[in-house]
Amino acid sequence: MYYPHSQQTVWLLDNCGRIVHSWPDTVMTPGNSVYIKDDGSLLRCAKEPGNVNPIIQAGGAGQYVQQKDWNNNVMWQFEYNSAGVRMHHDISIMPNGNVLIIAWEYKDALQAVQAGRDTALLPTNQLWPDHIIEVEPLGSNSANIVWEWHAWDHLIQDYDPNMDNFGVIADHPELIDLNYTEHSAFSDWLHINAIDYNPTLDQIVLSVPNFNEFWIIDHSTTTAEAAGHTGGNSGMGGDLIYRWGDPRVYDTGDSTDQKLSFQHDVHWMDIELDPNDVDFGKILVFNNRIGGDHSRVEIIEPPVNGFNYTLIPGNAYGPSATSWSYTAPIPTDLFSGGLAGAQKLNNGNFLICSGRQGWTFEIDPSNNNEVVWEFVNPFISGDPGTQGDVPGPNQNIHFRLNRYEPDHPAFNGQNLIPQGYIELQPDTAFCDSVLSVGIAEYSLSPINIYPNPVSDILNIVVQESTTISLFDIQGRRILSRDLEVGTRQISMTDLPAGIYILRSEKSDFVRIVKTE
Repeated sequence: MYYPHSQQTVWLLDNCGRIVHSWPDTVMTPGNSVYIKDDGSLLRCAKEPGNVNPIIQAGGAGQYVQQKDWNNNVMWQFEYNSAGVRMHHDISIMPNGNVLIIAWEYKDALQAVQAGRDTALLPTNQLWPDHIIEVEPLGSNSANIVWEWHAWDHLIQDYDPNMDNFGVIADHPELIDLNYTEHSAFSDWLHINAIDYNPTLDQIVLSVPNFNEFWIIDHSTTTAEAAGHTGGNSGMGGDLIYRWGDPRVYDTGDSTDQKLSFQHDVHWMDIELDPNDVDFGKILVFNNRIGGDHSRVEIIEPPVNGFNYTLIPGNAYGPSATSWSYTAPIPTDLFSGGLAGAQKLNNGNFLICSGRQGWTFEIDPSNNNEVVWEFVNPFISGDPGTQGDVPGPNQNIHFRLNRYEPDHPAFNGQNLIPQGYIELQPDTAFCDSVLSVGIAEYSLSPINIYPNPVSDILNIVVQESTTISLFDIQGRRILSRDLEVGTRQISMTDLPAGIYILRSEKSDFVRIVKTE
């Protein structure tokens, strides 16, 4: 599933790149992330065209969190966009149905100077520090803000002893240096671009690319505790309970200790990963700007100790090295200066999305990181291109691309028959192979089939009376039959060789390979 830039529709594709479902729109564009819930509804960040906020406007800006059902009806919509705040980049869906939202908040020059900001770092006379809100959806267009956290409550500075937050930065790794600005000295100070919630720890991880770090904060606090320095499971209130990526931002270490560079898509590998996986509970990140010319995917195992993280005073947070990383064989072949993400799949492979390149691929780490699947975003400047077209720089970008298993609860009872391709003049030959990695082969109760592949007679074992339909690779219905309990047969003799889809009203789809 992905939500390409410069167009309005969210797309669900099979592994052949064929459309199996979509949530079209004629107005709103990405703002940026999109997720599917277990009930089959969609939650996306979106914005209207034009300058919807003349004060707060930067890359990744959003306007609405919108929930649509499977049939594209808007169930709920919440706008968080005004002269004083604006949501951006990413959200996280919590187990209780609430939504965590990243947002900027406006501070004028007087507020920034009083907090200890260096006046040389205020060229626009304003600052937009980030904050997080947790919203409880209400009705169709409202929400309660039930919890919030503000970076502005956890500052330190060593610039002006006469202003607020003055102190020794190295003595306070739990606080945020107000005058650290490697990537930007302008209004968008932190540019938090990813958020994820860990229900086991009741903690939130945030990707802070302008600091080359990710942070973990304690969500078990009350809002009042989140504004202070005590309380919650960690006992640290809303202070940073863990940070990793570049310890220089808290005046520890040197350039050799920097591990991250403008990273994206920081998240725990938990909810959608098998708990028995060796990486379950670790953190995955797309590390965008290594050396300024290539990207890397990394796994980090934080030194968690109960609800806190081990830190030796005067030292950087560990670990000193990643658990696993992937760099392309020719490192510069994989480079996304912004956007991008990665996902570990339940088959042990990794799905890597290089957003600025419009390129997503799957590698098998058990087989020398062989590329086993890849996909190029066919939208060029928002319009479908012809297969084989080579887009110019940043013409086919997208924020992320996520894989969902065919047995995901969202797809229960839904029609996932392919509806054709996005691109013009598609080359469909690769999907006609027995080795196709398109629709997964499933045989679920109450029907089973054999043989598969089949050349003449297909046997269908029916445990409950049902109606079955057979479709060709283009989604055209070939036949439909009402079948009673027992072993029934369908002749495939006169059908051309290729891929067919059998679907029952009481079962999932089954891919059938027809041979000569």
